[in-house]
Parts: sequence; structure tokens; C-alpha cells
Amino acid sequence: MTPVTKWKELFQWWDQDTINFVRNSLSKLIVILIGTIVLIRLLRLITVKVVNLTKNEQLASHVRTQQVRTLVGVVNSVGTVVIFFIALLEVLKLFTISIEPLLASAGIVGLAIGFGAQTLVKDVITGFFILLENQYDLGDTIKVAGVTGTVEEMSLRRTLLRDANGAVHSVPNSEIKIVSNLTRDWYQVSITVAVDYNEPSDQVIRLLQEVGEELRHDPNFGNAIVAEPEVPRIERVQGSEVDYLVLTKVRPGKQYAVSRELRRRIKDCFEKNKIKPGGPSRVYIPENAPAAES
Repeated sequence: MTPVTKWKELFQWWDQDTINFVRNSLSKLIVILIGTIVLIRLLRLITVKVVNLTKNEQLASHVRTQQVRTLVGVVNSVGTVVIFFIALLEVLKLFTISIEPLLASAGIVGLAIGFGAQTLVKDVITGFFILLENQYDLGDTIKVAGVTGTVEEMSLRRTLLRDANGAVHSVPNSEIKIVSNLTRDWYQVSITVAVDYNEPSDQVIRLLQEVGEELRHDPNFGNAIVAEPEVPRIERVQGSEVDYLVLTKVRPGKQYAVSRELRRRIKDCFEKNKIKPGGPSRVYIPENAPAAES
């Protein structure tokens, strides 16, 4: 058989295969490609719609835009990979390529990656449930993994906290076992006022209540306070001092301004009414005083 005859038979074989493919498989291939594009487009439209819903002012207090965007990004990425993978398998079937070895290889590779990235996978899974369960928001002051600070950034892998000294801590989500949210819904300002033992208790309590009520009805601070300030009588008697407790519930992030203004007004009120402090150089002792605002 001459080389010309061989090439002629080869081209005839290719032509026949091409004709068979066009007749039997081309339409299926087009359907698969169009279906893949439609599904990906539909997935993106749905995720964009969900993100746009979080911008609705009526839903702003219930839906956290940052967390929803993160979850939507994960769903979009995973969904796109799944759609492409299924489409690839269907295309391979059209070309009569066996997919069993491919699936076996994918399983082995996935197992190897899983063993090599256990911590990363744990970070992502923990981060997913943190976002899903709304354990904390951006701007919340939380305590996790022995670190207390304000949440500046969060993702599925890690949480960024800035403490009272300005240091930024990157906490892997897999290290978060217990979350203590110090500013969820409201924050309680607790101040202990130390007064001389000989000062009349009823007068001191009345003055503290008046200071709290004035602050509550002040236009500049009224919106920051969510409940009437309380003075639950005497907290402790020690030597020549009597401690009185002042409690005020405020909105998250407003505790610093309210506590400072409350201290200033208590000092002015005691000076005006000649109330002696519990010590020679102090008017009150803050109990569990919040750290300076960063």
C-alpha cells in the first residue's frame, strides 16, 4: 500500500468520524454548553439578588451585608465549580472517554489535599458557621482565643481584631472555641462610685439617680442609652468608704462616650452638693472600666 493510499484512507476515516459526531453528538454538546452557561448565569443572578436585598433599609438590622456577601461568594464559587465539573463529565462521555479513572484520580488527589490542608479546611468550616449563626458582626467587641478587641475584618479563614492598644490580631477561625460578644444588642456601663462613709446614703443615691436621668434625657446622649440608668443602692462598705453602683445600658460602640460623660457629671454633681469622695484623691472608682476607645 502506497503512502498516498494510507493518507487517503486516514482522511476517509476522519471524515466518517466527523460526520458521525455531527449527526449524533454535536447537538448534545451544544445543549451541554448552553446549559452550563445558563446555569452559571442563573446562579450569579440569584447571588446578586440576595446581596441587593441586604441593602434594603428595612432589612439592615437583620441581615449583615458583609457576612451575606461572604456566604454568597462561597456559594457562587462552589456552585460554578460543580457545574463545570458535571459539564466536563458529560462532554467526556460524548467523546467516549472513560471517566472512571478520572473519578478515581480525583478522589485520590482530593484525599491527599484534605490531609495536607486539614487546618485550612477547619478554618473554612468554622468560619462558615460563625457567619451562618451570626455570632458576631463587624465593629463588635469580642473575646476569642484569649484576645479581646474590635472586629475589623472577617472571612471564612480568619478574624482580624484590634485591641485597646491598637494592635491588630489575626485569629484563625479554627482557634475560636468560645466567643464572648461584649457588644451584642447592648452594652452595660458599670461604674462604682466611692463616697465618704459619713455622707447620707439617701442623698447620694438620689443625686446619682438625678445624674442618670439628666443624661438619659440629654438630646446628645439619649439615643445612645437604651434603658433608664439604675442605682441599686449600696454595693459595698469598706473602712471609711461606701461604694454605690451605677448601671447604664447603652448601644454598642457608645459605651465610651456615655461612661466618660457620666463620670464627668457625677464629679460636677458631687462638687456642687459638697459630697466628700471616699478617698483623698478620688471621687469614684470605675469597676471593670472599658479600655480606651481605639
